[in-house]
Amino acid sequence: MNSPISRWPVPEIADLPEDLRARILEVQAKAGFVPNVFLAFSHRPEEARAFFAWHDALLLKETGSLTKAEREMIIVATSGANNCLYCVVAHGAILRVYARQPQLADQVATNYLKADITPRQRAMLAFALKVSGDSANLVEADFEALRPHGFTDEDIWDIGAITALFGLSNRMANLISLRPNDEFYLLGRLPRDKKA
Repeated sequence: MNSPISRWPVPEIADLPEDLRARILEVQAKAGFVPNVFLAFSHRPEEARAFFAWHDALLLKETGSLTKAEREMIIVATSGANNCLYCVVAHGAILRVYARQPQLADQVATNYLKADITPRQRAMLAFALKVSGDSANLVEADFEALRPHGFTDEDIWDIGAITALFGLSNRMANLISLRPNDEFYLLGRLPRDKKA
């Protein structure tokens, strides 16, 4: 038997404010299910709006050199370091889809140094993990280590901001005992034509 998706009450979609309801239904139409984070965070609609606006500003923008897969790598690596089951499972699924590498999310969540990634991505994740776990000790050398890999100041801001947002997300998910959707576990692991 599955546990509740959150330790706090989860609103019914029909009872949500129109903007949140429309957003959730749009996600459901695209994904085929509603990720539990949308329902659980909607317990407080104003905070849900703010979180999803920041999420969209960082992850859906078309500028900068970070690919969609690299953005997801940052989330998966830092969420793994923060022991956030929901974000590792959910964003691991998204990473598998974007990267078209079924094993990559598990590698990045566990130990990015052993993952099948590029030196650029390894430098990016080293920086993100320092922002996540030791940001008070960032020094100029940490920034300069990214420059040979083509990261601009704006890219570095993105790496740090994605890390910061998901630091908040990881802590909220752990606070509310946010349970990953079952659908995430297999997403991106099998070719589409082989799924049942």
